[in-house]
Amino acid sequence: MKLRAIAGVVALAVSLTACGASQSATGAPAAESADTVLKVGASPVPHAEILTFVKNDLAPAAGLKLEIVEFTDYVQPNVQLAEGGLAANFFQHKPYLDDFNASKGTELSFVTPVHLEPLGLYSRKAADLAALPEGATVAVPNDATNLGRSLKLLADNGVVTLKEGAGTSATERDVTGNPKKLVFKPLEAAQLPRSLDDVDAAVINGNYAIEAGLKPASQALALEKTEANPYVNGLVVPAGHEKDANIVTLGKLLQDPKVKEFIQQKYEGSVIPAE
Repeated sequence: MKLRAIAGVVALAVSLTACGASQSATGAPAAESADTVLKVGASPVPHAEILTFVKNDLAPAAGLKLEIVEFTDYVQPNVQLAEGGLAANFFQHKPYLDDFNASKGTELSFVTPVHLEPLGLYSRKAADLAALPEGATVAVPNDATNLGRSLKLLADNGVVTLKEGAGTSATERDVTGNPKKLVFKPLEAAQLPRSLDDVDAAVINGNYAIEAGLKPASQALALEKTEANPYVNGLVVPAGHEKDANIVTLGKLLQDPKVKEFIQQKYEGSVIPAE
């Protein structure tokens, strides 16, 4: 069943308030009043930390109340947003959202870019790329967008060659050159830091790397370039709610210079504010 249909059933079956806001007939949060508590789903690091800074330091003066709900996976925040249990979420980049909408039939909208978490290659067995042994096992994210992103990172650093035009949708089948005969091991993104003891290297999303105590800016064997990078993380809402008053307020707060300063000081280059 499409998630939009589920959302409609949920909305008609129960009378509830999403994040303290009333629900529309589609299950998405209706327009909020100024005193609404906005319920936002987020990955613990760095998204929930950034939202907590906004909640404590900026939101009160803006008349905004936030409730932050943490998720440790990349699926449930969108499921619950589509079903009306959240007013917004903050954990993903637009390529991932576009793929999710296409595959799940959801109508979620990317509204505010906030930061970039450079994807990195990490290893506890190799000190640099040249030290990766022939036949090394490299763990990679198993979702389509981050798998392609991982292979592009390896290709940009001369570890593999990809078929021309493969782009961000690349899979293992698009690897045309693999001089080290690397073996790719797709895993759920959240499991990648834990895999480091069992594989030769792993390509890890920035939020999970930081949460695991890794320092992308200094420990990654290869780190994604930030210039013209499409993988900026941002605020996402149900389609049609981009201009809700509290969403607009939260979007402006997330782009406030004080938030950029917080990101720069706390993450020291491992998380980069969006331009």
